[in-house]
Amino acid sequence: MKPDVLPGGMVHRLDSMSIAGIGVVSGYGWGREQLWQGVMGGKPAARLYPGYGPERDQHAWVGRVPDGGDPAHGSGLFGRAVYAAAAEAVADAQARGWRGQGRTVGLVHAFTLGDVADWRDFYLVDHGHRRSRDYLRLLPSTPISVVMQEFGFHGPAMNVSAACSSGTAGLLTAKMWRDAGLVDDVLCIATDISATPDMLEHFVRLGAAVADADPFTACRPFQEDTLGFTIAEASVAFLLSDAVDTPYARVLGGAMTNDAFHVVSVEPTHTQLIACAQRALTVAGIDAADVHYVNAHATGTRQCDAAERAVLTAVFGDRPVITALKPLTGHCQGASAAVEVAVIALSYERGIAVSAPVMSPAHPRLLDGPAPMTGGPTVKLSMGMGGNNAAVVLGSA
Repeated sequence: MKPDVLPGGMVHRLDSMSIAGIGVVSGYGWGREQLWQGVMGGKPAARLYPGYGPERDQHAWVGRVPDGGDPAHGSGLFGRAVYAAAAEAVADAQARGWRGQGRTVGLVHAFTLGDVADWRDFYLVDHGHRRSRDYLRLLPSTPISVVMQEFGFHGPAMNVSAACSSGTAGLLTAKMWRDAGLVDDVLCIATDISATPDMLEHFVRLGAAVADADPFTACRPFQEDTLGFTIAEASVAFLLSDAVDTPYARVLGGAMTNDAFHVVSVEPTHTQLIACAQRALTVAGIDAADVHYVNAHATGTRQCDAAERAVLTAVFGDRPVITALKPLTGHCQGASAAVEVAVIALSYERGIAVSAPVMSPAHPRLLDGPAPMTGGPTVKLSMGMGGNNAAVVLGSA
């Protein structure tokens, strides 16, 4: 397929697609502007909450979504957050000139565990007995059915799950649908509202999450003295279409691989993660030397740092600027990549690259807080438990 050549010599395939609208629910609040102001202000989304620890008598740093949303879309935060993110993305795209009338619109919903709080109540409060209409809220098909009905979308609708790379996997699934001619446009949503005491306890025991240290002390990706991540929540939606007047950014391509090594640990040679980044560049029609930014998965765990340092050296020759957002946003699990893609897309529009402030000796290419954005492609890396690797290449609109 013949590529387009954009100003500055950047090349993209004709089958790339645009981010036309963005909707966000995060630890910063309900709305994409709350996310942008939060990361630009350099203040972590996490707060100290009581009721954590094995005995539920401790406080923990958690980036929880604050209460909000319309109760008509669910008694709990999960369904409300899915709907709110979707509605904001659609309204945003329409305001930016999306011409969606008569187009076939599909929906990809990326998640990990679903509505864990409601499932807990189903067993421990309701003892497995509910009215059927209340039970239906537990099913992963219900929130996306509500969204499809609300907006009259008739394309395919499906949930996908790839652990902490689910958001990236959702974007790439959406692109595959469009490339295959199944849809004209896609609403891609990634949701994870699972920062409960039950979930956090096990991530701490695994040595990945940190509950008793503030985010800037705990999570220092590509820096000395890093301990791990602060757990967080989010629901993020993208309306993906080329029928829009003023898109945020373009999804140029991507790739996914699997380590086939361990349910938690990263394969020590990093072969498949490196291959994933290389394939993503090939699919996008981008040379590694042309990549300006790498937005790392950047959990602040030692094995993630080692793996991504290997990719930065082997694939990119340590040339691009590294951005790392999890010290600010927290690790939103299945929605983590989507939160970071939302910040990247807003960065392209507003001309400011965003990264968390550097707190200790760091990789020389790690960005220290916000800085003017130079443009050029960004590679977003994701790593999920179970060896799920994903990379997506983004470019300016």
